Amino acid sequence: MRFLMRLFGTWFLGAALILIIIDGTKSLAANGLMTTSLAETWTSMHAESFATVASMAEANGLSAIWAFVNSTVLGWPGFLVVGIPGLLLAFLGRSRTSQIRNIGQI
Repeated sequence: MRFLMRLFGTWFLGAALILIIIDGTKSLAANGLMTTSLAETWTSMHAESFATVASMAEANGLSAIWAFVNSTVLGWPGFLVVGIPGLLLAFLGRSRTSQIRNIGQI
């Protein structure tokens, strides 16, 4: 289980790094701070899946939840939405010996 948490945490952190590089490049080109929301990134990568998820949520009676997620979480910068769970998974999936070693140093 720890291996899977570390694996997914590493993948999420890698994706967050790619997203922050994209935002950094846009910021340099615009000569100001630019962030891309997760919804913008998702629709630019695969707009059909975004529309499919929205229609599935409405078909299953989850339109209120989808509206909340779409207006809040998908409006946040993509590197934060992907990076924070990546950090948590990597932290929770760390090896037991490093946990014991760090506790002993406190």
